[in-house]
Amino acid sequence: MTTFKKIFDYNQSWVSDKLQIEADYFEKLGQGQEPEILYIGCSDSRVTIEELTGAGPGEMFVHRNIANLVNNVDLNVMAVINYAVVHLKVKHVVVCGHYNCGGVKAAMQSLDLGILNPWLRNIRDVYRTHSAELNSIEDETKRYDRLVELNVQEQCINLVKTAAVQQAMKGRGLEVHGWVFDVRTGKLIDLNLDIHAILKKIMEIYKLD
Repeated sequence: MTTFKKIFDYNQSWVSDKLQIEADYFEKLGQGQEPEILYIGCSDSRVTIEELTGAGPGEMFVHRNIANLVNNVDLNVMAVINYAVVHLKVKHVVVCGHYNCGGVKAAMQSLDLGILNPWLRNIRDVYRTHSAELNSIEDETKRYDRLVELNVQEQCINLVKTAAVQQAMKGRGLEVHGWVFDVRTGKLIDLNLDIHAILKKIMEIYKLD
C-alpha cells in the first residue's frame, strides 16, 4: 500500500497500542492541553519535530510555515503566538529552521515565483541585512547554511518585538530559543542566542509594554 492508504490502518494500531498502555489515555487527552513549548518550524515534510524530540500529544503547541517565518502581518502566526503565550502560558518559544531548506534556496533564486514572492522576500531581507557576512562565504552550501541560521535569529527577533512575548518574558520568565535541524545528520542544534541581549538592544524602538 502507498503511504496515504496506510494512514488509517496505522491510526487504528496507534489507538490500540495507546489504550493497552493506558486505558484512559484519550479521556485524559480530551480534557485539555498544557504544553510547555510553542514550536515554530518549517513546513518541510522531512522535519517532524515530534519524532525528533519525542514529544507526545499535548506536550508541544506547533505552528509551521515555509521557512519558519514570524511575519508581523501574518495573522495566522500572530494568533498562534498570542494564544500560546497569553492563554496556554507556554514557558518556551522555539523557532527552528533546517539546513537544505527549500524556501531559503528559492528565496535566493532570481525567479518569479508568483504568490511565493512576497513571502520569500522576508528571507531576502534577512540576506540584505547580513549581506556582508554572507557574501564573504565562498562555499555556496556553507553560505546557505549560515543564511538558515541568520533567518532563525531574525525570526526570534521578530518574536521579541511582539507585546505578548515581551510581557511574558518580563512577567513570568518566558524563554525564546533558536534551533536548527541538520537534515544531513539528524541532529538538533541550539544556536544559543542571547535573547535578552537582543531585546535590550532593540527596546528603544520596539518596547511595547
